[in-house]
Amino acid sequence: MAGEPDTIRTRFGAGWVVDRPMDNRFQPQELVPRGRAWILRHDGRGLGLDVMAWDVLGGQAKFPMTNVRQLALPQWRRLAERPESRCLIPLTEFCEWTPGTHDVGGGKPIKGEMWFSVIDQPIFAVAGFWQGTASGAGFTMVTCDPNDLVAPIHPKAMITVLEEADWDRWLTGRYDDVVALQQPYDASRMTVRGPEFPTRAARLL
Repeated sequence: MAGEPDTIRTRFGAGWVVDRPMDNRFQPQELVPRGRAWILRHDGRGLGLDVMAWDVLGGQAKFPMTNVRQLALPQWRRLAERPESRCLIPLTEFCEWTPGTHDVGGGKPIKGEMWFSVIDQPIFAVAGFWQGTASGAGFTMVTCDPNDLVAPIHPKAMITVLEEADWDRWLTGRYDDVVALQQPYDASRMTVRGPEFPTRAARLL
């Protein structure tokens, strides 16, 4: 997410969930599991910007729960049925690793980063759920079948990128609306760049 908080608020017509957000304990430009990020959700005053950890289970499982797909499962249907448990995750790009490794010299072959963006939405919204946990609020992204652009890189799934016209439907609609919106974004309206090196893992060492 390359935009500043005020950029996100302008794009989505959002306020703040809290009156004076003071949370600067995260790096919003690169979202990592259990890291903190900006999300948008409804509160009593309308759509607002909040900060949550990317793990809807709040560290209660061995691995962070960063995405969900089977919405009919009881634990996810419970969130999907409640508009107050839905959220939007604003992004400017998302990354998938290349299926194979690349020899970039100087050591063991490594995977590269493929970066996907949405041509007609420089800042786009990913469908998500959130809930409070013992360690604080956490969110997860909803995935769906991959489109023709993502499938060669990640054939199992892609994040559910929403049309701008569907933001409010996702946040306020019925369970059937949520299921209907769990669809891949039009591949012809997306672009991809990469593979890029060094990888995120290398940059974080």
